[in-house]
Amino acid sequence: MPDLTKTDIVAAETSGAPAAPVEPAKAEKARSLWGDAWADLRRNPYFVISSALIFVLLVIAAFPGWFTSIDPTKGDLVNHFLGKPELAKVGSPEWLGWDGQGRSVYARLIYGTRASVIVAISVTAIVTVLGSITGMIAGYFGGVTDAIMSRITDIFFGIPFLLGAMVVLQAFTDRTVWTVVFALAFLGWTQINRVMRGAVITVKQADYVHAAKALGAGTTRILIKHILPNAMAPVIVVATIALGGYIAAEATLSYLGLGLASPTISWGVDISAGSQQIRVAQHILLYPSIMLSITVLAFIMLGEAVRNALDPKLR
Repeated sequence: MPDLTKTDIVAAETSGAPAAPVEPAKAEKARSLWGDAWADLRRNPYFVISSALIFVLLVIAAFPGWFTSIDPTKGDLVNHFLGKPELAKVGSPEWLGWDGQGRSVYARLIYGTRASVIVAISVTAIVTVLGSITGMIAGYFGGVTDAIMSRITDIFFGIPFLLGAMVVLQAFTDRTVWTVVFALAFLGWTQINRVMRGAVITVKQADYVHAAKALGAGTTRILIKHILPNAMAPVIVVATIALGGYIAAEATLSYLGLGLASPTISWGVDISAGSQQIRVAQHILLYPSIMLSITVLAFIMLGEAVRNALDPKLR
């Protein structure tokens, strides 16, 4: 019998041993368009920065008393008339100076956030709902329905946005936040309508829509369960970008004296007042303008980040 080496013995002992069980590879969970978009957004620095800015603005609008205790409508012409900013006193009433009526510019900056945020969110919500419903009906049914609704949309589209809002606001003697919201929403739904109509015309040709019809699904169920979720991506992009535009529109109308008016506190109202004192007190105009620009930029950055995440062609 031949001598066995140590290597032969080890090989003989392991040859009959059962193989170690192999764990099956875990299948990766399929992600939807929204899952992919959220994954892209979390890695986008523009989304992170704009979201942080918008979150701070929302907190300021909801709880302005957390940031200043001074009354923004109380003026002191004797002691504070056109008082210069004291930048070393961060957060104090005199930090950003005083306006022509002896009111704290910083306090008015804080409380003016609420009007701008309410106008922007309210107008965006109204035009998104109205434009989505009308666009979905026109795109899905087509034919005479689409022709009639498209001509109505063309009429509103032909009215210049700011000029039309001025005309609408002239009909109201008391111009409050909700009056401005109505004027902007009355003319602002057309863009969402066009975007939704185009998306629905594309989506309704999909196989899953034809399958739902073949299985006997009703029109309402098809629109809500199949059409709407797959046509909302471009609408969300347009609505997000439009948020900043509505803030700028409200400030423009207030600056022209056709939007919000005192005692309502608004950045546009303060910019209008500051333009009258620009030669002697530039800070009254400067700080509301900076705040307005930052806010509009934050919403535009958010909209661009959402657009890049939801558009497969840009990945």
